[in-house]
Amino acid sequence: MSLDPPAYISSLQNNIRARPISWEGAVRAKTITEEDLKKIKAIDKVRKEQRKQTIEADIQTYTQLLLGGDNVKSIFESAAKRTDILQYMLVLAGDLVDDIPALTQSLVKHPEPFKPLLPLLKQSPSPEDPIPLLASALLSTLLGHALQAHPKSNSAIDDALPKTYTYIAQLSKQSDANLQDIACQEYSALLRTQKSRQLFWKQRKETLFPLVDVLRTATGGRDTDSTLNNGSGTASSTRSVAESNVKVGGSVGLQLLYHILLVIWQLSFEGKLVGPGLDEDHDIIPLYTSLLRVSPKEKTTRMILGTLNNILSANKDTLLPGAIAARLPAVLQNLKGRQVADQDLQEDLENLSNLLEEYTSSRTTLENYAGELDSGHLRWSPPHKNADFWRENALSIITTENGAYLRKLADILSKDWANDKQVLAIGCSDVASLVKQCPEKRSTLEKAGLKARVMALMQDENESVRWESLRAVGEWLRYSFDS
Repeated sequence: MSLDPPAYISSLQNNIRARPISWEGAVRAKTITEEDLKKIKAIDKVRKEQRKQTIEADIQTYTQLLLGGDNVKSIFESAAKRTDILQYMLVLAGDLVDDIPALTQSLVKHPEPFKPLLPLLKQSPSPEDPIPLLASALLSTLLGHALQAHPKSNSAIDDALPKTYTYIAQLSKQSDANLQDIACQEYSALLRTQKSRQLFWKQRKETLFPLVDVLRTATGGRDTDSTLNNGSGTASSTRSVAESNVKVGGSVGLQLLYHILLVIWQLSFEGKLVGPGLDEDHDIIPLYTSLLRVSPKEKTTRMILGTLNNILSANKDTLLPGAIAARLPAVLQNLKGRQVADQDLQEDLENLSNLLEEYTSSRTTLENYAGELDSGHLRWSPPHKNADFWRENALSIITTENGAYLRKLADILSKDWANDKQVLAIGCSDVASLVKQCPEKRSTLEKAGLKARVMALMQDENESVRWESLRAVGEWLRYSFDS
């Protein structure tokens, strides 16, 4: 999987290639040796084929020039105080790694292939400083090759990879889309082995979280389908909200969106490991369902479907209930009605549809609701607003397994859900339905702590939460007066 280099980096590299360097002055100042200069001049400003022949004829010499060894300093260590030479050699080394596989193989076999480069990541605190940027580009390429050459364990990789991730994460947190895009492409170069994906996940608060924040911006935020707005709960209503707020082409460009989705797709190959955390930390299924609704191109849709396929198939029992609640089947059905040219997209669409159809066909509506409670997260899925569902199932929800469902509902409502207030609104709506259908069980609901909680939520800052809690308390008072 090879991506075109970020335009920002390409422009920087071209600018540096065109700058004159006073090599002889560097020799006189003993910054570099005469031998270093001869090696550099033999491959600098020459045709690619000539450069390749020169290096392949003396691989070890050029490996030593770039990485040092046998008591000889790397060119990056020798020229540490010459910014112009450092920048030039970082660009030249990047060209060599891209163009000459034999040299790349020799570099990653070096005992300490990353030692001369890692200090350059801390050369400047500025995220736009060329030296750390160019060093991270070279490091990510070298590390990508090294990970494939040493997929098990390697002390040099184990030391360099987390430091490189930490630097790249700083780029991803910048508001500049160019820097964010550089971060994504460097992540993508690294996430090709199980080891690198597992470490990325281990560092997910710095590596993954900023990327998901950008995805949320691309959807225009969450849908809040409260009964306050008399929402119908259909997929089409959510689509209209999401599409009207999508920022693709604005604050989130299509290329950046695609590259973030690509990174998370690569991560999703560790579906069993990352699926539960993606669900708990980022509510990933509703987020990706919203992204499907606003996806502007087949290539972005393909990444979204591929990721969903990987994490849902690896976590059927825990994540499929959330997929039903997020109305993913309806969105997939809508996609099936479009003409799609991409074969991989079609395959993932078919696999996902079959997976969800098999799951829903084997479960009752009550089991789907129970699955949503088990997931610890509520969405405005169809049962919540279906009067027939509550008439048929309210008593079972209250009495099954000595109130197990009530305890799960109470546990969900006990959290503050600061970043997703609609969960509280849905929980209060459910309590209102339970009281309305089974007023004789009010004491049971009260013992579970539900009455006290919905009364407290009448003071919540969120309008939908206040409205739904008021409805629940209203049902309670109505039957109290009647009795």
